[in-house]
Amino acid sequence: MGLINSDFNTLPELFSSIFTHYKGQSSTFPLARKINGAYEPISYDLLQEDVRHCAAYLKEHGIAAKDRVAILSENRPGWYMADMAILMLGAVTVPLYPSLPPNQIEYILRNCGAKGIIVSNMLQLGKIISIWQKLPDLSLVIVMNRLEETIDEVVDLNQVKDEGKTILEKKPWLLDGIDVEPDDIATLIYTSGTTGLPKGVMLTHRNLCENVKSCSTVIRLDETDRSLSFLPLSHAYERTGGYYLLFSCGAAIYLAESVETVSLNIAEARPTIIFTVPRLFDRIKANTLKQIGNESAIKQKIFFWALHTGEEFHRQMNAKGKAALAVSMQHSLADKLVYAKIRKKFGGKLRYFVSGGAALPQKVGEFFQALSINILEGYGLTETSPVTNVNRPEKIKLGTVGPAVNNVQIRIADDGEILMKGPNIMKGYWQDEDATREVIKDGWFYSGDIGEIDRDGYLKITDRKKHIIVTSGGKNIAPQPIENLISESPYVDQVIVIGEKRPFLIALIVPDFSKLMEYAKENSISATTNKALIENKNIQQIYEKLMRTISRQLATHEKVRKFLLVDEAFSIENGDMTPTMKLKRKTITSRYAAEIDKVYQALNMVYNTE
Repeated sequence: MGLINSDFNTLPELFSSIFTHYKGQSSTFPLARKINGAYEPISYDLLQEDVRHCAAYLKEHGIAAKDRVAILSENRPGWYMADMAILMLGAVTVPLYPSLPPNQIEYILRNCGAKGIIVSNMLQLGKIISIWQKLPDLSLVIVMNRLEETIDEVVDLNQVKDEGKTILEKKPWLLDGIDVEPDDIATLIYTSGTTGLPKGVMLTHRNLCENVKSCSTVIRLDETDRSLSFLPLSHAYERTGGYYLLFSCGAAIYLAESVETVSLNIAEARPTIIFTVPRLFDRIKANTLKQIGNESAIKQKIFFWALHTGEEFHRQMNAKGKAALAVSMQHSLADKLVYAKIRKKFGGKLRYFVSGGAALPQKVGEFFQALSINILEGYGLTETSPVTNVNRPEKIKLGTVGPAVNNVQIRIADDGEILMKGPNIMKGYWQDEDATREVIKDGWFYSGDIGEIDRDGYLKITDRKKHIIVTSGGKNIAPQPIENLISESPYVDQVIVIGEKRPFLIALIVPDFSKLMEYAKENSISATTNKALIENKNIQQIYEKLMRTISRQLATHEKVRKFLLVDEAFSIENGDMTPTMKLKRKTITSRYAAEIDKVYQALNMVYNTE
């Protein structure tokens, strides 16, 4: 069915059309959250009522069109309600990751001149209270959780809704005649940035609405669909795909309790579609193989037979459009014995995973495809609202991010950079004309990514332009394909390849310590800490062997000459990752600068004749 109503050019028009369509209906609902161990739906009528009451409160307390109001919260019903209320007033939503520390929150709130902020709980409220005196524009602070004690100038959401209801009863006209234009800014999303200060991406109502319309023609959704939401709504990908798109098609959004409970919540919510990032697939694959490793020899044999059957079936389907009769028959049997049981773990109704936010390693995609689980890999940036490309359900090409969606033009510049044009391209960076001019030229957005388009129009991303390593010998090397090869090892959790202005490449590797501990146990290696493990010669030999194997697949200048094992994972908490789970290469290389220098000094002594 797709969109319930395609005649919308602003987000308030989208919300209004959906609320009108489902008025008085109880069989369908937009949101469900976990209460007392079971999923409970929130009706369209109740959500609309709460949105109106919240909007009335905000307006009565000084929030007007174009004012910036931030949301600092995990995914929960209050997030959707707050966003709709802010947008309904023609104000601008500024989403903040709940993992951000106070100093970064302060920078963003000061930079955008936020007038109000809605936070989830006392932890987030504490961050705001600690910086409030440095924020002269901030006059309104609302907390979603119930306030147990009175805090000056802070109200909770229940008070907001109650007061908003009273305000509307006295002034029923208060929300009438609010004029929101398609080219007005709907949201300011601050890109976390792997280097430098975050920039506020200005996305208009037209940007987001056009992107929703484009996506709805690729992934057909209707009110029989349901998703499980666990990616942060602060991220443009979850916001457009996992919220606005689903809402516009009448699909239900089930809220995961946390990232840790995703596998449990999938079985409970029984979603038909899940928007996620590649890291989840790595975990699912590792857990699946671990579970199989604990089964009997015959069950293991059946699983790997089914996996190889699936690989062969899809190899033939991709090459010829059909599979040989014998392979098809084996594939049907494998489906009954293995694939169906694995699908049941995902609730049994899953049609697609949609993967974005980072590159999906091709081998990982092939593993899931072999088990009859469809992953539609897509691509885009915050600046593009965000979706520009996505694989089509009828033709999935692993290793690519699919063709462009409707309304988006893609071309490749002479240096390989991917350029885009369309109604989804941002208005610019907030109060930063220089940065805007750097990326938008002659109507084209310069993505900073390197790629190529195949004869079917499918885009393949080969690397980030700014990640391209230029060695001291002048060789240009894309690290991502090399990192993907290294990541395929079960003993590798995270990796970055470095070599800028150096004669050779080396790799910083965070091992999969659970796997290493198993190996150590099996091989009578006595090491009780991560540090002791990575210093063990037998353990290091695993990675030496891995580097030799990978070297055979690479050109001479691409070979990784040495590796450095790291005993602490790269994470958001230690500052090595952005809130969108991207590695901060500059930060990581600075942190391990001394160790890296030692490796290069030793290497130079060996290779100084090259």
